[in-house]
Amino acid sequence: MTAVPQTVAADPGERERLRRAWRTLSVVSMASVLTALGGSALNVALPQVVRQTHASADAASWILLAFQLTTTVLMVVFGRLADLFGRRAMYLGGLATYTVASLLAGLAPDAWIIVALRVVQAAGGAMLLTNSAALVTAAFPKSRLGEGMGVYTASFSIAQLAGPALGGLFTEHLGWRWVFWYNVPLGIACLVWGAVALRPGPPQGRDQGLDLSGNALVLACLGGLLLALSEVTRLGWGHPMVVSGLVVFAVTLPLFVVRELRARHPVVDIRMFRDLTFALGTLASFLNSTARVGVVLLVSLFYQAVRGEDPVSAAVKVLPLSIAAMGASVASGFLLRRLGPRTVAFAATSLTTAGLAVLLCLISPDLSLAALTTALVLIGVGSGMFLPSNTTAILDGVPSHRLGIVNAMRLMLQNTGVVVGTALVLSIITVPLPAGLHDAVFAGTLSHVSTTAVEQLVTGYRWALACMTAVSALAVLTCFTRRRTGSTVS
Repeated sequence: MTAVPQTVAADPGERERLRRAWRTLSVVSMASVLTALGGSALNVALPQVVRQTHASADAASWILLAFQLTTTVLMVVFGRLADLFGRRAMYLGGLATYTVASLLAGLAPDAWIIVALRVVQAAGGAMLLTNSAALVTAAFPKSRLGEGMGVYTASFSIAQLAGPALGGLFTEHLGWRWVFWYNVPLGIACLVWGAVALRPGPPQGRDQGLDLSGNALVLACLGGLLLALSEVTRLGWGHPMVVSGLVVFAVTLPLFVVRELRARHPVVDIRMFRDLTFALGTLASFLNSTARVGVVLLVSLFYQAVRGEDPVSAAVKVLPLSIAAMGASVASGFLLRRLGPRTVAFAATSLTTAGLAVLLCLISPDLSLAALTTALVLIGVGSGMFLPSNTTAILDGVPSHRLGIVNAMRLMLQNTGVVVGTALVLSIITVPLPAGLHDAVFAGTLSHVSTTAVEQLVTGYRWALACMTAVSALAVLTCFTRRRTGSTVS
C-alpha cells in the first residue's frame, strides 16, 4: 500500500489560542504605536514648542526627561500591580490615562504645565509598557513567540517612522499643540478595541499581597538617582538638586535591599539577579538604550540648529533609521527561529555600534546625506533586531505568575538607560557652548548666531557620540558573554 502523506493540521485549540494571541498583539501594537509616536514626534517638534512657549533650556530638557523619569520609576510598581490585579484592567487604565493627559497637554498655557502633564502621561505609558511584552509572551505559544515579539517591536519602528514626519507636519502647519492632540482619537480607538479584544483573566497572585514599603523605597531610590544623573552634567556635582538626589539614593538603596531580601512578597526580587543570564540580559537592555536613544533627537536637532532647516526637512533625514528598524523587527522572527535570540542580540548590538562609530567619524557641519543614511541604517537594523531578540531571551520560559515583574524589571533598566542617555546627550552637546547660547540650541536657531557657535556645537556632538559608541561597545561585550551562560530564572 502506498503511504499517503498526511497534512499536519493544527489542533483546534491551538488555532483558537493563536487567533486570540494575534488579537492581543493587535491591541498591544496599536498602543505601542500610540505611545512611541508621542516621543518620536516630540523630538522633532521640541524646538517649535520651545519657541512658542518661550521655554528655557531647563524646561525644554524636562519636557523630555519628565516623561522618561516618571515612566522608569513606575515600571516595577505597575508590573507588580498587574500581576496582582490583572493585566487587562491595568492596560485599559493606562490607555485612558495617557489619552486624557494628551488632551490636557495640548491645552497647556506654558512649558512647565506641559512638564507636569507629561508626568501624568508617563503614568499611563508605564501601565502600558509594563504589560505589553508580558501580554504578548503570555498569549503566544513558545514556538511562535519570536514572531509575535518581532511584530510587537516593529510597532515601535512604525512609530519612529511616522512620528518625526507627523511632528514636523503638525508643528509647521497646525501648531505645536497638535503634537499632543493627535493622540486623543488614536487613544480612544485603542481603548475601544482593547476593551473588545483583551480577554479578562484571573489575577496571577491576588493572595500574595503588595509590598507597599518596597514600592515607596524603589520610587525614592530610583527617582533620586535618575534626577541626579539627568542634571549633573548641566548643574555640576555640587548643585543642591544633584546632591539631594544622590543623598536620597544613597540612603534609600541599602534600606530597599534589606527590605526586599526580608519581604515575603518583594516588589523587586533581587535574588533574580543571581541568574547570570537574566542579569546580563537586563544589563544589555540598559547599555543598548543608553547608547542609541539620543540618535533621533541628535539628528533632528542637528539639522535645525546647525543647518537651519525646518522641522519637516529635519524629520525626513531621520526616516532611514525608522525604515531600517521596522524591516529588521519584522525579519527578526525568522532570524530568531534560525539563530536563537542570544546570537541575534549579539549581532544587533554590533551593528548599532558600527553605525554610531560611522556617525562619530563623519559628523561635521557639512555632513553628507549619504554618510548620515549609512550610519542611520546600521543603527536602525541593530535596534530593530535587538529589542525582540533580547526581550525573547529574557522572558522565554518565565512562569506566567512572574511575567509582569520580570518584564517590569527589564523595562525599568531599559528605561533607566533611556533617561541616562537622553540626559547625557542633552547636556554634553552644549558643554562647549557659552551658557547664554544653550537656549538657542534647543530652539533650533543657533545657526543664526555665528559660525563659531555652530562649530562648538558640532564639537559637543562628537563628545556625545564618542560616549554613545563606547557604551554600545560595552553592550556588545555583555551580549557576547551572555551567549556562554545558561538560564535558571523560575
